[in-house]
Amino acid sequence: MAAKIIDGKQVAEAIREELKAETAKLIKEKGVTPGLVTILVGENPASVSYVTAKQKASKELGFHSVQDSQPADIREADLLALVDGYNKDPKIHGILVQLPLPKHINESKVLYAIDPDKDVDGFHPVNIGRLMIGKAKFLPCTPAGIQQLLIRSGATIEGAEVVVVGRSNIVGKPIANMLLQKQDGANATVTVCHTRTKDMASHTRRADILIVAAGKPNAVTADMVKEGAVVIDVGVNRVGEKESTKTPGKMVAILKGDVDFDGVKEKAGAITPVPGGVGPMTITMLMQNTLASAKIASER
Repeated sequence: MAAKIIDGKQVAEAIREELKAETAKLIKEKGVTPGLVTILVGENPASVSYVTAKQKASKELGFHSVQDSQPADIREADLLALVDGYNKDPKIHGILVQLPLPKHINESKVLYAIDPDKDVDGFHPVNIGRLMIGKAKFLPCTPAGIQQLLIRSGATIEGAEVVVVGRSNIVGKPIANMLLQKQDGANATVTVCHTRTKDMASHTRRADILIVAAGKPNAVTADMVKEGAVVIDVGVNRVGEKESTKTPGKMVAILKGDVDFDGVKEKAGAITPVPGGVGPMTITMLMQNTLASAKIASER
């Protein structure tokens, strides 16, 4: 029997409807409109696309949305001053600096300059520290999306054997920390595998929940998966191009996850597709963090 497909688009849309209602309530009752600024340096096509999607989502939810585009040759000092200005702006509750930045700018320096209480990406060391001790103010967006997919698809997390493949600061480490916390939607036993793990399959076969963020197509195959496991595929790998079905003559990327979807779906109990699984959740969680920041500000 084929696995249940966990539809990230559907879950993301449901959460956005909830956020839209909460935003309208906050504006009506407190007179506070969630404010998000996205700072884009240069014209990297992928970055432009990501920022456009974030701005579109924030406007649809009724946020105060600011797009601040800067030239690729902006001085680091000027970019830091720009961030500082938004730190002090009471209308802005979330600051997002789109990565990558040009080589002459120290990315860490810029990200660490963001006020931790406006760091809606959840990457500031202060917010990572809050996450570690179970007092998170903002959860990193992709891991938060993974957790919501598990909760809303009915997966049993408490007491589950969770195996995370990948130890990045963006996905692997934070989701491992989130799922082992003594909290609702967590309380799992978590193992983290990586490129130096010996006999990875011996770990993945034990997983009730398998989260794969390896950055490599087909890193996990059916023989590495436990019968009935919930499999979350975080990978997005471009493996070629094909002609668009919507626009004849236009070429679009062929995307594959880190999991051999066709093989694993015959063995897993539930699985996320690529695309359409974890991807749609990331921007939605960014919106959730911005709203959370605005709610905190409204209580001050």
